[in-house]
Amino acid sequence: MKKGEFFTIRNMRTQMDSNKWLILLAIGIGTFMSALDGSVVNTILPVLNKVFQSDIAAIEWVIVIYLLVVSGLLLTFGRLGDLRGNRQVYLWGFVIFIVGSGLCGMAPSALILVICRGLQALGAAMLFSNSPAILTKAFPAQQRGQALGIQATMTYLGLTVGPSLGGWLTSAFSWRTVFYINVPVGLLGLYLSWRFVPRDEVARTERFDVTGAILFMAGLVALLLGLDQGAAWGWTSAPILALLGLAVVLLAAFVWVELHQSSPMLDLTLFRAWPFSASVLSALANYIGLYALLFLLPFYLINGRGLSPAQAGLLLSAQPIVMAIAAPISGTLSDRVGARWLSTLGMLILAGGLFFLSTLVADTPLGWVAAGLAICGLGTGIFISPNSSALMGSAPRSRQGIASGVLATARNVGQVLGIGMAGAILSSMAAAQGSGALFGAIHVGMIAAAGVCVAAAVVSAFR
Repeated sequence: MKKGEFFTIRNMRTQMDSNKWLILLAIGIGTFMSALDGSVVNTILPVLNKVFQSDIAAIEWVIVIYLLVVSGLLLTFGRLGDLRGNRQVYLWGFVIFIVGSGLCGMAPSALILVICRGLQALGAAMLFSNSPAILTKAFPAQQRGQALGIQATMTYLGLTVGPSLGGWLTSAFSWRTVFYINVPVGLLGLYLSWRFVPRDEVARTERFDVTGAILFMAGLVALLLGLDQGAAWGWTSAPILALLGLAVVLLAAFVWVELHQSSPMLDLTLFRAWPFSASVLSALANYIGLYALLFLLPFYLINGRGLSPAQAGLLLSAQPIVMAIAAPISGTLSDRVGARWLSTLGMLILAGGLFFLSTLVADTPLGWVAAGLAICGLGTGIFISPNSSALMGSAPRSRQGIASGVLATARNVGQVLGIGMAGAILSSMAAAQGSGALFGAIHVGMIAAAGVCVAAAVVSAFR
């Protein structure tokens, strides 16, 4: 090799190496922004309720519509990323999210705000479902866990910062700034993504499965709506039973259609690879356990211990802070030693933290509560990056978009299942035992969540 050729190749490699970190920065901004908007509105619901003079049930749809639209469209946009290019779908996701955010800030009524939140969620689904695929293609296999670990940190930082940031912006300026802040941040992320995310090869010979997309979205929305509203409407009420029954029928029809499609939206053959299926099941269980914890602990701290919302929020931050530190370290380590035992260890630590928190009583020192939350954060941080890396690594390059969609869908479904499980335990025990039910519900809920995590650790160990 000539000297000039050697330096040319070395310069190309240096350029590619620097670009991948700029790609990670662009993906990190999109991940943080869309995750933040999944939680930022929770704090300002009372303000919106007062401003628009609407009832609580109506204003809650500002949150519910975001969850339903994002969850229902993750697989659709993951598949479109495989067919049209992850970069193209991701860029349009930024555009739609920015426009939706601006319109949310200008909303003159609760109904218009709900509609604009749906548009915002449409963009978020496009971002969520394609970001892991872009990172998986940009980073070599020996750095994939590290990149996905940093992305996971951005997700949890967004979910953590959301409530406090929403409260501060509303107090200092106006509730509208909660949405306007996304516009300059989103424009920065859009520019970086347009500038540095490379164009990718696409499978233009395959067609998009419209029937499968409609069936999946309708079935998942019916399932999530039924689980989300079960406690409020009554688990045995006619609307909930109808929604859950409809979900079973539609999702069964979706599986049948996919098995008979030449170009299915969800390639079910992916699940024949046990590492892929085990990673999906483990991710689902992780989010069930984590969100059961995040649902129950505020009741314990505020209602059971008399803490203010600000004090409870500060204490609860122990979990995501430890998780944010552990995730990139675990991801980097998984690139060297593999995902199997790190994922298993993470789930066992999370289960141990949940068992520890199941012992909470009225006079448990708050330092012990923080320690239990930190243990749960450590377990989640150790688990999430290796598991995500294993899931993405077990899917072929032409199916990276749909693998990203499956991973994001597992997160959202696990979130709803965890909250639904914890809510059902809390409401049923409150009805049976009255005012003394809270500590009993904490105990039972944490034990149930820990049991789910132990089962997932077994699955992970045998992946």
